[in-house]
Amino acid sequence: MNLITATALVMGNIIGGGIFLLPASVAPFGTISLVAFGVLTLGAISLALVFGRLAQRHPDTGGPYVYAREAFGDFAGFLSAWSYWTMTWVSNAALAVAAVGYVHVLFPGHESKGVDLAVALGALWLPALANFAGTRYVGAVQLVSTVLKFVPLLFIAIVGIFFFDPHKLGSFHEGGGSTLGGLSAAAAILLYSYVGVESAAMSAGEVRDPERNVGRATVLGTIGAAVVYLLGTLAVFGTVSHDKLVTSKAPFSDAVDAMFGGHWGGTVIAAAAVISIVGALNGWTLMSAQSPYAAAKDGLFPAAFLKKRRGVPTFGVLAAAVLASALTVINYFVGTGGVFEILVLITTFSATVPYLLAAGAQIYFLVSGRRDKVRPGRFARDLTLALIAFGFTFWLVAGAGYAAIYQGVLFLFAGILVYALMAARRADRAERRDGPEHAEEAREAAPSPVAAAAPSGGGPAA
Repeated sequence: MNLITATALVMGNIIGGGIFLLPASVAPFGTISLVAFGVLTLGAISLALVFGRLAQRHPDTGGPYVYAREAFGDFAGFLSAWSYWTMTWVSNAALAVAAVGYVHVLFPGHESKGVDLAVALGALWLPALANFAGTRYVGAVQLVSTVLKFVPLLFIAIVGIFFFDPHKLGSFHEGGGSTLGGLSAAAAILLYSYVGVESAAMSAGEVRDPERNVGRATVLGTIGAAVVYLLGTLAVFGTVSHDKLVTSKAPFSDAVDAMFGGHWGGTVIAAAAVISIVGALNGWTLMSAQSPYAAAKDGLFPAAFLKKRRGVPTFGVLAAAVLASALTVINYFVGTGGVFEILVLITTFSATVPYLLAAGAQIYFLVSGRRDKVRPGRFARDLTLALIAFGFTFWLVAGAGYAAIYQGVLFLFAGILVYALMAARRADRAERRDGPEHAEEAREAAPSPVAAAAPSGGGPAA
């Protein structure tokens, strides 16, 4: 992938289907939500810059996993890979289910559970087939889908300036409570708008000239997504009256109707939403295979995840598609007993674990004396960015809510069993191959969770 396709991968993964409901979600807090969006954008750009600097140091497929393992050892690396892998295939199922609603707008008619399931599964497997064709096709699909969803959203944002009516904005802070409370409440909804900033770093091994292009693609993709988010939300705020926006189920469609009249806006925006979701699924399907592939190279995930064809870890793509499909079937046929909702909560927490470890790894590299490739004049800047990124990610964790953290931690700790089994298999293989002495060395190279929590300076050699 070149710089353009890598940038499209970042933008496409950040901008999914949520943006089409975002203005209505934050409207109850007033225009203070735009301030919250601006603050979050600064945090996301800081995180993007940190990923760019880490990719210069370690331009390998796996991104956050690679950085965490290099800084803190095998166990931290495994937790990063496990959390990220969980997040990808569960969120893919959620995206597929979301696509069904927009398809109904495009093709209204009699709804049935079987047709809905078929549409959701199609949304999962079409991107999987594109991934099986290779990274070149993944990049092509991502570039086309990003353009097709970026253009209508940016069109609304730009044209909305000419229809902008400040009287429709509502007050700066709606509802009771303090201004700071309103800012935090709006931010809690917006926090996960930038999940996906790591996409280029995750696929660094498939990016041309990764030392330069991963950082550029990460920052450019994040800024591009921010432009769409901020200008699009502002345009909707200024074209749809506040009392209507609060209860709107299709805010961008309402904005188009307010600008041009008629009711054709819903169809246009629904088409853009379907394209946006399919593009996001295309990119996230690739992400779902990259993290376990990198971990499998180090013996921390099953060896099957190493199977690769045309730059894509095919078994990882297949495994994620099957798991997401199973979760989708559960959603439609087991009933709304909370299983799907619980797993979606897990993703909100799981997304933050690799970010937190990556930001911590950059801080560790900078302050531990391992300042290779860091010029003295850049040290203060890089350390400041890493601290901001760490604080931003910590805010993400806090904004996830008690239920998400509770469920997410349980699932995260369940991964310890997988780590123990993989570490034992690695030690057994070493014993059969090299004898008991080398097996003992292999066990020492797979530290316990307690030991791995302390910075060890270990890396691939360890």
